Amino acid sequence: MEADLNSVIAVILGGGAGSRLYPLTAARSKPAVPIAGKYRLVDIPISNCINSNIHRMYVLTQFNSASLNKHIKNTYHFSAFSSGFVDILAAEQTPDNPGWYQGTADAVRQSLRHIRNNDFEYILVLSGDQLYQMDFCSMLQDHVNKGADISIATIPVGDRDAPEFGILKTDDQNYITSFIEKPKKDILHEWTSDTGAQMKQQGRNYLASMGIYIFNRKVMNDLLMEHHPDATDFGKEIIPSSINTRKVVSYQYDGYWTDIGNIYSFFEANLALTADVPLFNLFDSAKPVFTRPRMLPPAKISGTTLEKTMIAEGCIILASRIENTVIGIRSRVGHGTTIVNSYLMGCDFYETLEQIKEHTDKGMPGIGIGERCYIRNAIIDKNCRIGNDVRINGGSHLENLDHDLYTVKEGIVVVKKGAVLPDGFTI
Repeated sequence: MEADLNSVIAVILGGGAGSRLYPLTAARSKPAVPIAGKYRLVDIPISNCINSNIHRMYVLTQFNSASLNKHIKNTYHFSAFSSGFVDILAAEQTPDNPGWYQGTADAVRQSLRHIRNNDFEYILVLSGDQLYQMDFCSMLQDHVNKGADISIATIPVGDRDAPEFGILKTDDQNYITSFIEKPKKDILHEWTSDTGAQMKQQGRNYLASMGIYIFNRKVMNDLLMEHHPDATDFGKEIIPSSINTRKVVSYQYDGYWTDIGNIYSFFEANLALTADVPLFNLFDSAKPVFTRPRMLPPAKISGTTLEKTMIAEGCIILASRIENTVIGIRSRVGHGTTIVNSYLMGCDFYETLEQIKEHTDKGMPGIGIGERCYIRNAIIDKNCRIGNDVRINGGSHLENLDHDLYTVKEGIVVVKKGAVLPDGFTI
C-alpha cells in the first residue's frame, strides 16, 4: 500500500527554556537560534518536511517566541492554491488547562484541539534542535508497510553517547521489544543491538531514539487523551508504556544526525560545516535548506587569508586570517584581526557611516569585530560590538562562568547578543 503524504501533519517541538543552550536562548527560543551563518534551527525540520513533500506543519513553542514567529511569518509562504502552512502554536491558557506545556507529550496534547481541525491519518513528531537531512517519505512508507501504530526513528550510537539517549531493542522484524531512557554505563552491555556490519565496525552497537516519531491519529488521541492523560513526555512515559500494548516499530537511519542540545554540540556542529566534505551537506541541491530570503549584497573580502571558512552574504571582511570559522550575515571584521575555531552569528542590520562616526565620537565600537583582534574558540552572538585589540582566547584553561557580557561553557566563550566589548578587552 502506497503511503499518502497528504495524510500527514508534522508537529515540530520547540523545546523548553533551552537552558543548556544559554546564553543563546536568553532572548530567543531554541528553534530560533541561528545556525550555519544564515539559517535558524527550525529551518532544518521544516526543510526536511518540504523536501519530503509534507507541507502542513505546526511549530509548538512557549519561550521567547517573538523572533521565531517573525522568522516563520517572513519565510514560509505557500501558494494560495496549496493547502500548505507552517503555523506557530504557542502555549496558551484555556479554561480547562491554565498551565504551560509540561513536556513533549503535554505540548502535543494541549495542541490537539487545533491540530484535529485538519484532515490527516498520521502525525509526524519532530524536534526543533537537531541537524540532519532525512526523507520522511521512506519512514512513513515503512510505517504503513508494517501496519505500525507508532514508528520511532533510531540511529546507532557508541558507548560514549548511549547514556544520553533513550536506548531500545528490537526483534528480527524491527518491532521494539524494550526501551530504557538514558541507561547508566554499568548496564549498557545489556542493551547492545545488531546495528549492521558497518555500524558495528564504528563501535555503534546501540539503537538510540532520535526523538522523531510517527503516530497513527487514533493512537495518538487514545494515548494522550484517554490512557495517559497525565503523561508529560514521549520518551520517558508514552513510548515505554506503549511497547507491550501497541505495534511500535524502529526505523533505522544511518545518515548524519546530531542533537544540538548544549553549547558544545552546537559549536561542534557549526564548525564541522567548514570541513572539506562535511557530513551535513548544505550543497545538496536535491535537499536544500530553506530560510528567509534576504536581499543582501555578496560578501566583500580584502587582504584576508581564509582556511576552511564559510562566509554568508552581506559581509565586509578585512581581517588578516580566518580559519575553521563560520561567518554569519552582515558581519564586519576589521584590519589585522585573526579568528580561529569560531562562529560569528553576524548582524541584523548595517550601521550607516553617520552612525559609525557618532558611535566613534562617543568612544563606542562599531557593530562587528574591530581591528587587531584575536578570537579563538568563541561564539559571537548577533549584533555585538567588539572594539580594537580585543583578545578572546577560549579553551580548557578557562573555568565555566557567567559574566554580564559573556559566558564560558566547556572552554567555549559565548559573547552575549548585543554585548559591547571595549578596546583592549581580554578574556
